[in-house]
Parts: sequence; structure tokens; C-alpha cells
Amino acid sequence: QLGKHGLFDLTVKTEGDLHIDAHHTIEVSSIALGAAFREALGDKSGIRRFGSASCPLDEALAQVTVDLSGRPYLVHTEPESMAPMIGPDYDTTMTRHILESFVAQAAVCLHVHVPYGRNAHHIVEAQFKALARALREASERDPRATGVPSTKGVL
Repeated sequence: QLGKHGLFDLTVKTEGDLHIDAHHTIEVSSIALGAAFREALGDKSGIRRFGSASCPLDEALAQVTVDLSGRPYLVHTEPESMAPMIGPDYDTTMTRHILESFVAQAAVCLHVHVPYGRNAHHIVEAQFKALARALREASERDPRATGVPSTKGVL
């Protein structure tokens, strides 16, 4: 979802101990993606910095706002009645953990809000699509901007 909807040139190859469980493989992959994203941004000169996106997926809606601030912070809300599993392998609590791991390494402030949805698959997929779109907007070059988008001169 990040590569496709964020228009990021991204190839991910993950190997792990899936025979034990998916938790650590997902966690380490999220950490690596966050670190790669931070590195790709460099000093952030000329970027928009802020981005937001809302993505529906059938009955679910995800709203994401991001600040490429250099300060990791996550606010994450999902419907409380969400199913605990998607299929036999994906624990839906992993979505928050993926975002926490990404945010910690990418050093971004991220707000993800799903005000409603019934199908857990749709709820999770909409979040990643909206995240990709918000990151895309925030990391785009702003032709009118010069330098780092901060009054402090550094992010």
C-alpha cells in the first residue's frame, strides 16, 4: 500500500521466523521501513512537511494526518468493536504496533483515526492507503518552498 498509493519507489524483501509467529517479522519490517523513509527525506529541505488523506473502503473510512516533524508521536483510534483477527494469521492489534514501529524510526507525528467500519480487513486496509497518501503529500517537493519547512530551520 505504501509503495502503490504513496508513489514511493519501494521494494521490500522480508525474511523471518514466520513459523513461530508474524509479530517480530512485521515489527522489524516496520522499523526498517521507518528508518528508510527518514533517510530518504534527508534534511527535508523543500518538502511540504504536512499531509493528510481520507480513504474509504466500502463501509470503512480512515483519516490520516502526518507531520514530518522529526518528533515521533502516534495517535491511533479504531472502532472498538473491530474483530480481533483477519483470517487465521493477522492479529488486528498489529496495525497499531506497525504504526508505532514506523513512527519511532521515521520520526514523524502521525494521527490515524477510523471513525467507523464493520469489516476488519477494510478498516486496516483503508488505514494503510490513507497513510500512503498522507506521506506522499507531506514528502512532495513544494516548488514555492526554500529550505527546511520550519521556523527553527531544522526538522
